[in-house]
Amino acid sequence: MEKNEYKALLSQFDSIRPFEPEELPAVYDRLAQDSQFRAIVQYLYPQMPFEAVMQQMRGCNTCLDFQKAFCYTFLKQLMAKASKGFDIDVKSIDVSRRYTFVSNHRDIVLDSALLDVLLIDAGAGTTTEIAIGDNLLAAPWIKDLVRINKSFIVERSLGIREMLAASKRLSEYMHFVIGVKKDNIWIAQREGRAKDSDDRTQPSILKMMAMGGEGSVVERLKALHIVPLSISYEYDPCDFLKAREFQLKRDVEGWKKTKQDDVDSMRTGIMGYKGHVHYHCAPCIDDWLDSLPQDMPKGELFDAVAAHIDHEIHRHYRLYPTNRVAAGAEATAEEQASFQQYLDAQLSKIQLNAPDLPFLRERMLTMYANPYKNKNKTEEEK
Repeated sequence: MEKNEYKALLSQFDSIRPFEPEELPAVYDRLAQDSQFRAIVQYLYPQMPFEAVMQQMRGCNTCLDFQKAFCYTFLKQLMAKASKGFDIDVKSIDVSRRYTFVSNHRDIVLDSALLDVLLIDAGAGTTTEIAIGDNLLAAPWIKDLVRINKSFIVERSLGIREMLAASKRLSEYMHFVIGVKKDNIWIAQREGRAKDSDDRTQPSILKMMAMGGEGSVVERLKALHIVPLSISYEYDPCDFLKAREFQLKRDVEGWKKTKQDDVDSMRTGIMGYKGHVHYHCAPCIDDWLDSLPQDMPKGELFDAVAAHIDHEIHRHYRLYPTNRVAAGAEATAEEQASFQQYLDAQLSKIQLNAPDLPFLRERMLTMYANPYKNKNKTEEEK
């Protein structure tokens, strides 16, 4: 594709796409002038003068350069402190090809960020373009930063007519990334995290994906080369925040999260202790899609694809003692005592005027039990 043709295509997505190399110098200048961004940089790099950090940033000529120079090292250092290690199983895919990774959603920031690190380590040669909701972009500098970090924006705060146009543009952009840019994509299987870890793919996500591209619905989905991706945490640092949210939704009519709640969740998820973290790539679903009846009604088709992705995510969970104890499965006395001690410590962090401790404990147990139950169900079906 010629450069002018590429730029003409790209211009359709200017409001949502990551930055192109020639745009980065102006973005770096904008960030350097932002006092909030300066404060964050000084917090993250207390030993380095701000101008030295900016000089290193200006040396990044592409978004991938930025990810390798800043995100990769930061995440390796973070996980050395906040986990017992993280790994990925890519045996079912060819990392030299490009895929749309559809995963369960455990952490607002780290789900895609850790995948990018693991893909680099696996020799993929690139990372992923990341779907991120505009509800998380609370300040202009955050929007700039995520677009440097290869994120594209999912517009959510729109009217029905505008939402339809935005969904079509989003889908067309995803097809553009896979087909023209030849890059990977990461997108969560649903809008927002499954607070109880009962991970289910929203058919509406798949319907959006099939709005772009050409041919039948199956051909459009095949063009994106979807890979179901399982993410398994031994400990979820946000479990106590999710439990608190369950009680507030139960007790306070019309309660909704604030932007500050999202910020608190992001910070806790990034900095909190995770234990072991495992990523597992299921086979790309292209061949499975070919096995579907050609005359399958659209509604049934999207439900079937969602169910298949769920099955693949569930069967590739890595289970930990936390999951077995929570589900009442076989576990040693030591494992049971350790998990109960952990639960007590997390429950003590919950800030509520009248915490309903039995309810909060049950909610947290459910979060850890559901992956065990869902994986066991796939074993029974087999």
